[in-house]
Amino acid sequence: MRFILLLLTSFFLCFPCLQASVHHGDPKDDEKKKNTLKKEEIKSDSSDENEEVSSSEEAEETEDEEENEDENYDEYSDTLSSINFLKKNNWNVNDSIFNIPAYDIYCNWNTKVIHPYKFDLTKKSDTSYIYLQGHSTCDYDHPFEGEVTSNFGPRNGKFHYGIDIKLNTGDTVVAAFEGTVRIAQQSTTYGNVIVVRHNNGLETFYAHLDRMLVEVGDHLEAGEILGLGGNTGRSSGSHLHFEVRYMGAPINPNEIISFDNYRLKMNVLPLTQSNFAYLAQARAVNKIIIRKGKRKKYHIVRKGESLSKISRKYGVNVKKLCKLNRIKSSVRLRPGKKIRLA
Repeated sequence: MRFILLLLTSFFLCFPCLQASVHHGDPKDDEKKKNTLKKEEIKSDSSDENEEVSSSEEAEETEDEEENEDENYDEYSDTLSSINFLKKNNWNVNDSIFNIPAYDIYCNWNTKVIHPYKFDLTKKSDTSYIYLQGHSTCDYDHPFEGEVTSNFGPRNGKFHYGIDIKLNTGDTVVAAFEGTVRIAQQSTTYGNVIVVRHNNGLETFYAHLDRMLVEVGDHLEAGEILGLGGNTGRSSGSHLHFEVRYMGAPINPNEIISFDNYRLKMNVLPLTQSNFAYLAQARAVNKIIIRKGKRKKYHIVRKGESLSKISRKYGVNVKKLCKLNRIKSSVRLRPGKKIRLA
């Protein structure tokens, strides 16, 4: 009887441990499984990165020379860039919302492509309230206190999506709002360009810089120096090209900033469809210009295309294509790449 009681007591004492072992497994085994999964994910990622992205249709030309970037947006590279950033920082979606400005609006953090967004705000059906100043984390500093030499709007038959401010090469340029650097790179048209994503959902662009003093991921306070003014890219003289965008769509900076006294005109900006109504007009004007042949044309490379094939199609010799695009005649063209034709 005593033996039976001892057996029962041992069973009940060991049962919780047995239960835990059945439901949760051995921690060492779990660790091995996690390492195996990580290796498989890394292999999968590397194969995805090497996969070529094909483009089956011509991309519509952008509306202004500042937008004619060599980087051609596609959904694959955009998603891959965001995923790689999250993996590099070992973040999940909740971490991204906390660490990346306005991630809840964009669900995107592309640090390679300057214009990655496909939102159409001409069809916006609600009102977004953008806090500019006087809110818990909002403040404003003028990027550079200089004379406006070219305004937002139609310019020489095209549409200019920013404000050009006169400066001397080497003058300091500062961040307009607190935010995080999304882009800091050299561009064919923008020259040295920095894009800062702000907590209020806006993104500001600072182009034609002589030097960039920040890197992607750097946190900036309003008024903090980000670069030195210059004359890089497609520019005819030292100036700052300054843009304000929301979800990729340009906003007229004059609506929110006084470029005479270098201050904000309002503390809160209500954004509606009407703020982007001009885009329909701008696109219509540009389509007319394209039809008249006054715009520079571009070709989006399709799978299997070569420089000689593109040369025959448009009647532009290979030597000229190489010079326009700063590439060698032996280069292998990647599907989706934008080739300048004139």
